[in-house]
Amino acid sequence: MSDHTETVEQGRMSYSAKVIAESSNPSNMGPMSEPDAHGIIHGCCGDTMEIFLRLDGDRIEEATFMTDGRESAIACASMLTKTVRGLSLGEAGKIRPEDVISALDGLPEAKVHCANLTVNTLRQAIDNWHAGGSKEPFGKLVY
Repeated sequence: MSDHTETVEQGRMSYSAKVIAESSNPSNMGPMSEPDAHGIIHGCCGDTMEIFLRLDGDRIEEATFMTDGRESAIACASMLTKTVRGLSLGEAGKIRPEDVISALDGLPEAKVHCANLTVNTLRQAIDNWHAGGSKEPFGKLVY
């Protein structure tokens, strides 16, 4: 086994099976053309997260994401976009980073910021929609 392969496997041991599954085969990853709502945040960790929402009234019909982050960011966004489908904007806005972490059966402490970034990006998309229903991002914030 190469040194690189061992390093990847050692790093993955600290991730739950759900994190590995979501990051290896993410759901809803990709841009959405003409979303009803969009949020983008550049995290202090260097990762960028985008969330796109398609709505039916105030219900989330479809949610997708893009990120340049790695396993934990991908897993958090994949789980979140599956979770919010069918929820109202109000219900989705109540999701906490802890909910995402729990749904993934935990995250290493050093990766908890990925759940915060994902949830904050969702909240920004919802806020942008409430501010005027814009299909374009309002700006790129750094958290």
